[in-house]
Parts: sequence; structure tokens; C-alpha cells
Amino acid sequence: MAPPLETLEGAVERVTYHNAENGYSVVRLRPRRGDIITVVGNLPEIQPGESLRLTGSWARHPEWGVQFKAVTCQQVLPATIEGLRRYLGSGLVKGVGPRMAERIVQAFGLDTLRVLDEDPGQLLSVPGIGRKRVQDITRAWQAQQSIKEVMVFLQSHGVHTALAVKIYKQYGNDAVAIVQHDPYRLAREVYGIGFLTADKIATHMGLPQDADSRVEAGVFYALSKQSEEGHIYAPRDALTKKAAELLKVDAALVSAALDRLGAAREIVVETLPLPAPAGAEPREEPAVYLKPLYHAEVGAANSLRAMLANPHTRLGHTFQGHDWPRLFKRLATLPGMTVEFSEQQQLAIRTALSHKVTILTGGPGTGKTTAMRGLIAALEAHHHTYALAAPTGRAAKRLSEATGRNAMTIHRLLGFTLDGFQHDADNPLAADMVIIDETSMLDLLLANHLFKAVPRDAHLLLVGDIDQLPSVGPGNVLRDLIASERMPVVRLETIFRQAAQSLIIVNSHRVRQGQPLQTPRDARDFFFFVKDDPTAAADEIVDLVARRIPAKFGLDPRNDIQVLSPMYRGDAGVTELNRRLQAALNPPAPDKPERAYGAGRVYRAGDRVMQTRNAYDREVFNGDIGRITSIDPEDQTLIATIDGRPVEYDWSNVDELVHAYACSTHRAQGGEYPAVVIACLTQHYMFLQRNLLYTAITRAKQLAVIVGSRQAVAMSLRNNKIAERWAALGWRMRT
Repeated sequence: MAPPLETLEGAVERVTYHNAENGYSVVRLRPRRGDIITVVGNLPEIQPGESLRLTGSWARHPEWGVQFKAVTCQQVLPATIEGLRRYLGSGLVKGVGPRMAERIVQAFGLDTLRVLDEDPGQLLSVPGIGRKRVQDITRAWQAQQSIKEVMVFLQSHGVHTALAVKIYKQYGNDAVAIVQHDPYRLAREVYGIGFLTADKIATHMGLPQDADSRVEAGVFYALSKQSEEGHIYAPRDALTKKAAELLKVDAALVSAALDRLGAAREIVVETLPLPAPAGAEPREEPAVYLKPLYHAEVGAANSLRAMLANPHTRLGHTFQGHDWPRLFKRLATLPGMTVEFSEQQQLAIRTALSHKVTILTGGPGTGKTTAMRGLIAALEAHHHTYALAAPTGRAAKRLSEATGRNAMTIHRLLGFTLDGFQHDADNPLAADMVIIDETSMLDLLLANHLFKAVPRDAHLLLVGDIDQLPSVGPGNVLRDLIASERMPVVRLETIFRQAAQSLIIVNSHRVRQGQPLQTPRDARDFFFFVKDDPTAAADEIVDLVARRIPAKFGLDPRNDIQVLSPMYRGDAGVTELNRRLQAALNPPAPDKPERAYGAGRVYRAGDRVMQTRNAYDREVFNGDIGRITSIDPEDQTLIATIDGRPVEYDWSNVDELVHAYACSTHRAQGGEYPAVVIACLTQHYMFLQRNLLYTAITRAKQLAVIVGSRQAVAMSLRNNKIAERWAALGWRMRT
């Protein structure tokens, strides 16, 4: 028999724990009478000083003793001077910290909340508050009240979320009305809210499971999940089955929704020859696209085909019928070019100068950079213009260092603004040749913008390693273009003598060929520490990063060493490794401001962090790495220095940042680090594949260390199956 429910009122002393995902909280509460007690349950996002009215029952925890298990929670405005001071100073109102709250409450006492609601101009009488600060506090207080309305509304439908601030920022005072009318808009329009959360709200609002709006939203969700896995489209039959399972409805309802969405042109359905197993005939089947991905695929193919079909070339009059031996002899004598180009490198340079679109691929140590430097020297010697770019800031920085020339991100090259890209087909780039490095990282959406902006009579060179992982974003641009056979491909395969002395390069090529690693006793740049147990492996990784590598190699553990893991979960996964490395490399200290976010994540000044989405308004992009330099509890902002530039994050946007002491191998693409420590264990079996291990090793410049089991490495070497992505760029290039 369940214990009887009781009502309890009190003021929050401390929030010990709060899970932003489900609202589960552990709170220390001072009741109206008696000693401080512990309250547990699914609660809204509350602040110290707030007063609560709770219903629930008492229970005894075997470890923590007597607790009050809350079933319902009603937030009540504080009714004491101390409660008001703590409430306002808790970070609830942007611009009001503990000291400012003390002065405000001292001035107005129990009348403080009425002043904020009805006559905030009185705040001017408080020492240290000017007109601008009054305006800021007034706006923040009004926004907070509206946010609380959203929170109460979400709670009433069984959903707690720390994303209420984002909902309010997206919709303002219309937030509740919009969510009531169409909760699925949240999934489409608010970053951080997915279909499942929106569906939970809709269900509690009484929307039937087979409602047209729900099934259509489920189709978009299933398509979005496919794009997150790298696919450009989904075969209709596979999509119908997946969406029906997800929504727990009959497949006929999904099929009807697809018909409606297609007729309304909200999705695109086109019959394509889908990939077939080796030796089998391709079969035709309707393919379902999200509109942006369809237009990107068609646009990218059309731009490249237009370039290839255009007979005019900005380089033709210079290099057509050129005396190539004389050119290469001359290039070898230029300052900084103290090498003789191999036959493959000469072929790469000659092809890029004489063909409109060229692909250059090859592994580490095969001379891609030397070939690019020779190509640039040839262009400069004949006074031709060129542009150098890469998909990420890290990759662009590497390209600039390797060539000694200015390189930038593709976004910057195209002149991104909040209104879109400045350079496109109507305003093309002013360059005779565009050279793009790390093209394996190039997703289809960005590729489409890039290809549109390349002049039709210019040349385009795409440089990348075909054996690396494909892009994080949707598409497999480099592989699809090579498969199209519409442009020349030069593959550099010879490992140069100096590179062959590095075990990093030797082992990366051995991994590419599926051969066992070489780890001799006298190795200087490549090590393998065998640890079969995940916890023991994590212990070893932390010790290597924090103590042994810095001591032996003189590297800075916070800047020079990157830990990589194939997956996020587990004792040796990215999440747990980040927690342990943060504790070892950047422990809490009185002079380091910090703030908790969600379940178990703490942002602290000095932390290494990574941006996880393109934030065009702040000019930071997915994969950019920086360091937290300050946290302001009054203004509720965080400053991270990224590429030498301070970037401000409002606290509602801080979930775009993740700790980056450790990251996934996919996230490390395009980066190069003095030292890389790689976790490779059998618990990672779902992700153990050859190109992932190859990509991880090739991130290391001076030192590569693998920590894990021999069995896991062997599994990676055997698994050369490349996950196919549904995409038709290659087919569109051929037709």
C-alpha cells in the first residue's frame, strides 16, 4: 500500500543535483518549521532561495536516510528577506549577481518583487545601478516570468526541459500558443529539441497516435535521423518501415503521409537506381529526400558538370602544350622548393593545371603537400591567382602552415554572413584556381555552396585522403566524385624516405592495408599499451596524458595531447574520459569560476571545449576547438577563445560546447596534434573498423599511442567494410 501523500512548504537551500534531461533533482529544503531536509523527485529548474509547495511522501534511503519524495511541485515566490536575496542572486536574472541582489533587497525589502514587476524604475535609487543596467534587469526579469510560464506549461504535460529558455527565445510571448497549436514545430525549429520531446508534449495534450500531423512529423524525424547518419536520401520502402516502427503505427499511414508530403512538395521523391550488392544489377526504387539535401545534390552536380562542359579555361593559354620538364626543373630551383618532384607528383601538378576539375588523393607521407606547394609555385610564377581553403579552422591552419600561404575555411572563403554566402554563381570567387584540402571532410551542403561559387572557366583541385572517414555531415562527396569517373584522379602511393622513418606513417599505411602494427622496443613515436579492461585502460590514458607523456616528451598536456575514442559511452568512452581528464588537468580552484550544466557536466575556466554545430551568428563552426577563458554568473555568459578570438555564449547556448580533452575520431578529422592517445577496446566493437583506426593514427604529428586490447586492434584491421551512404551525386554526375 502506497504511503499517504503530504503537503510540504519550504525554501530551497541548495540544489545538490539536477538532471536537465528528465528533471530528477536532489534538493536541500528548509521547511517552515524544523530542520533542513532532503527532497528528491522530478522537479522544475529551481534556484536557491525559491519557495516550494510540494506534495509527496516520506521514505528511507538505505544510504542517505530519510527523504521526502516529491510527486508534484509548485513554485512559490520567496516571502522572507533572506529568501529574496538568495533567489535574486542565484543567477536567475541576467545582470544580477549575489552582491547586486544584496543591494536591491536591502533597498526594497519584502517589496522587491512588486518593484520589479510594477515599477522597475525605482532600481535607479540603488547604489551602482545606472539606466542601462535597469533596462537590462527589467528585460531579463520580464523574460524570466515568461520562461516560467513555458516551464509550467511543459510540466503540466509531463515534460520537464532546461530548453524552455530556447523556446522563449525562439517564439517570445507566443511560445505557449505555438506549442499548443503545433508541438512538432519545436523539433523543426528549436535546436536541442528533438521529435521525441515534441511527441511527448503532443501525447500529453491528447493528440491521437495516428494523427496526420504526428505521422508527417515522424517522417521528417526519420529522414533527419538518416541524414545524421550521413545519408542524403532514404529508399521509400526502408523509410516507411523505419517510420512505422518508430511511431508504432501501420505502414499504410506512413505511406499515405509520404504521398501527402510529396504532393505538397514538402519532401522530394525521385526514382533512382539504388546501390546493389557486388555482381547484382542496380534496382530502381523511389528515393525520399529532405528538400535542402535534394537541391544540394542536384546543385552540386550541375555546377561541376557546367565547369567540365565549359570550353574556356583561365589557365589554358599558359599551360596548354607547356614544356613540362623545363617547368619542373625551374620549380625545383625556386626558394623553399629544395626537392625533386616524383613522377606521381609531376602528374598531379600537370593534371591540375591542364584539367578543369582534378582530384588528388593519397595517404600521409606520400607528398600531397609537396605537390600542392609545387602547383602554387607554378601558378605564382605565371602570375595566376588562386585560393586555398579547407572545411574547418584546424584544417585551414594546417594548410596555411604547410604551404606558407594564406588559407581559410570554406565559409570564410565564400564570405558567409547571416544573410547567406556572398560568393555564389552570380558573384563567383576571384581566382583562376581554387584548391580545397581535406576534402574527405566536405559534406554535401557545403560542397554545393562551394561549387556554385567557383567560376566556370576556373580550375578546381580537390585534395583529400580517400581512406579516411567520410564527413560528419551528410554525403560522401570525395568518394562519390571519384566513383563518377568524370574527372581525373591522381593517387600518390610512394612513401618518401624521410616519412618512412616515422612509425606513425608506416603504421598508418599498414592499417590501410590491413597489416599488423609494428611496435618495436626501440620505437620513438609509436607505442601500444595493452589494457583489456576498460577501467584499467582509462586509468592508463589519464596517467599518460597528465604525467608520463609530458615528462618524457616535454609536451603540454592541455594543448598538445588529444585523446580519441570511437564511442561516447563506457568507462573508456569520450564522456567518461573527458570527466576524468578535466579532473586531472583542470581541477576546481578558487580562482576558476565554474558552472554546472545538466547532469554531471561542469564548465570551468581553463577547460578545453569544442563547438558541435555551425553557429553562423558567432562565426564558429562544427569542430572548432577553443578554451574557456571566463564565466560571468551575473550576465550568465561564457567566453571561449577559439582560433585566437573571444566568442561569447549566452548560457542558453552553452550546450553547443562539449569538453574536448577527449573527442570521437570523427570529430578529430582535419585536425593534427603533436600527440594522440587512442582508446581501442573490444567494448567499442560496433565502431571497430579499419578507416576509423587509420584516421585516428593519422591525426598524430609527433607521437601516437594506442591503449587497449590486441583483439580490438585485430578486429579493426579485419573490418574493411565501408558503411555505404545513400547518395546519388556520382550517378547525377554521370547522367
